[in-house]
Amino acid sequence: MRNLDDIIKAYDVRGTYPDQLDEDLAHQVGGAFVRALGIAARDGGPGAVVIAHDMRPSGPSLVASFSEGVREQGVDVILIGLASTDGLYFASGRLGLPGAMFTASHNPAQYNGIKLCRPGAAPVGQDTGLREIRALIDSGVPSYDGPLGEVTEQDMLTEYARFLRELVDVSGSRHLRIVVDAGNGMGGFTVPAVLGTAAGLPPLPLDIDEMYFELDGNFPNHEANPIDPQNLRDLQARMRQTGADLGLAFDGDADRCFLVDERGELVNPSALTGLIATRELAKHPGATIIHNVITSKAVPEVVREAGGTPVRTRVGHSFIKATMAQTDAVFGGEHSGHFYFREFWRADSGMLAALHALAALGETPEGTTFSSLLAPFDRYAASGEINTEVADQAAVTAAIKSEFAARGITDFDELDGLTVSGDTWWFNVRPSNTEPLLRLNVEAQGEERMIEVRDEVLDMMRAGA
Repeated sequence: MRNLDDIIKAYDVRGTYPDQLDEDLAHQVGGAFVRALGIAARDGGPGAVVIAHDMRPSGPSLVASFSEGVREQGVDVILIGLASTDGLYFASGRLGLPGAMFTASHNPAQYNGIKLCRPGAAPVGQDTGLREIRALIDSGVPSYDGPLGEVTEQDMLTEYARFLRELVDVSGSRHLRIVVDAGNGMGGFTVPAVLGTAAGLPPLPLDIDEMYFELDGNFPNHEANPIDPQNLRDLQARMRQTGADLGLAFDGDADRCFLVDERGELVNPSALTGLIATRELAKHPGATIIHNVITSKAVPEVVREAGGTPVRTRVGHSFIKATMAQTDAVFGGEHSGHFYFREFWRADSGMLAALHALAALGETPEGTTFSSLLAPFDRYAASGEINTEVADQAAVTAAIKSEFAARGITDFDELDGLTVSGDTWWFNVRPSNTEPLLRLNVEAQGEERMIEVRDEVLDMMRAGA
């Protein structure tokens, strides 16, 4: 018997198919989604849900079952077919409807999942609907005594591509050569539309070297998870072979984008956050920029230098989006490669981040490299995120705090896990929401000091494991 605690997570529904997430559960989630959000039935007023799926083989059948659950509650369904997650967010924002995206993002082939949102791409998490959905599934979704909702199909790809191009215009860029690794994920669907001519839009001054653009949810070349360095090796090798100006790597549902510079080196997502922040502040002087607790110290420095107001928040899209709404921030960046834009309904879009990078490089004189463009934003040595399995996350975290307090350290912050700051370094240790892991991020003014702090804290974590 499946355990819903393993499937209905903090931000979405996700599990292996078909033993955890199957058509029956998708059907129940569809009905519960309508009930939990109070979406009006057809005879009680206008009501519809927009639905999309990625390239995973189980997507169409799960969508059909979810749609039936929605329709049985008297609510209409608008199917937009294949889409990236930010493509579904676009549809939700443009149509003003709640949405459901069937994807397991960067997870391996055996997984699938459902990302849910309210109208205008507002997130649905544990505190904003998922808990109620879970309760309705447990108790049994009430039936609706009325006509079935109707089903229509709508193609949103061209409108999505045109909208992004209007937000970030790269048509006047100098000519750039780029390599794109879609990882057999949805980047292979959206890149030809946005950066190419597949959506019928005018060509851009880009030569695109396509890698793994064939949509294949079995991921025959490598997992579509660019946060894992081994999944970037092919892109890095192609960059070094071709001497292209910039490399882009998308995750499975293409809501995240990681960059590789002209040397074949991975671009620090915090540096990209700083670059995009300055571009947004040039359009919106004095605006607020959101960053989470593990982005580089350089991000708030850059924001202040550009006349903006940095606001720090917890890791996770629900916290970023909520804080953006509270502060009317124009942009938010996470070290995990998620980038959020007020002009995109505060939702995250890997493609929009890629367009900003291309536009910024395209505005520079011929011969300017992306690494030199980013140098002002890449100021510190960082460890990247390191996961350690521990039995008692809270006890290990408390022991680390106690050890540093005994050394006279007083700068502790517990907004998200534990952040400890010294004179030339800081680190954050925070628990995973779903696994018995502690996640460590370290940053320092120099590589040697960063390694010292990293290894010392890792020893403490492993001692408590």
